[in-house]
Amino acid sequence: MLDVYFSSNKEVISFCEQLFRYNKKIELHWKTHEDWGNHLQIDDQDTNHETFETVAKSMVDVFKSHRLSPMIKGVIEDFYYYTNADEIERILEITHWIVSGEDDDSLQVRNSKEDPTELLYSLFIANIKNTSPVHFDSIVNFRLKAFKDQIIYFVGLAIDEFKREEDHQEFVNMLREFITKKEPKYNTIHILQGNPFSFFKPNGKRFSKMELRMILQQEPLYIVGLESDELNLAPLVAMAPKKIKIYGDHPSEPKTLTVINVFQERVEFEPVSKFPFPYYLKNQ
Repeated sequence: MLDVYFSSNKEVISFCEQLFRYNKKIELHWKTHEDWGNHLQIDDQDTNHETFETVAKSMVDVFKSHRLSPMIKGVIEDFYYYTNADEIERILEITHWIVSGEDDDSLQVRNSKEDPTELLYSLFIANIKNTSPVHFDSIVNFRLKAFKDQIIYFVGLAIDEFKREEDHQEFVNMLREFITKKEPKYNTIHILQGNPFSFFKPNGKRFSKMELRMILQQEPLYIVGLESDELNLAPLVAMAPKKIKIYGDHPSEPKTLTVINVFQERVEFEPVSKFPFPYYLKNQ
């Protein structure tokens, strides 16, 4: 028999849902304790390691659903002293992405740090095995220091990421302002995705690197922070075309997203099959 206490009604309901999701045969008795709130007696005949695992996993799920965001927000406000609601919300989002993300970018930002969920699980199961009765609130408030230290580290990474986003947005806004004041040199520019982009005039003739460099030399792009040897975004800013058509198979490719972010409604993305100058593709 394992005695578990939850002060929150929402959390105890979530816990029971997760418990039965992991083990449909587990038996529990639920009553209310005058001082400690919801009292669960978990009866698994022989309370063994599998029971502890099930309880620990369920508590981790409850923590992530109900306690993780308040913990992160508390770190942002109390440890890093942020007060602006919009900034706090964005840093909270980025921290969740770092903590829970499984894409390559979030894993790279997290670096070689231990998986936060595994650390959380190890802390919960250690406390469940060594403490009787088990108080969820007590574990959360007093036994998760190692996890909170990791969250402080991840929030720091999130703030760095947030500042990079802010700097990038300022850069994008400056470019938008710059191109709105320019007279377009071409009505339409066609682009094939690649590294770097391949640029084509409306008649289908490809811009040579020499042509692109000559265009760049005619524009003082250094005032908006673009290097003269940058051959993806810079030529487009220099030409400021009325319309940009990008062809490729990767609409979320970073260079492409930057062009879309800067030129907004001027940009159309199409699959490579729609590229209007197929003879160029055949002769590559």
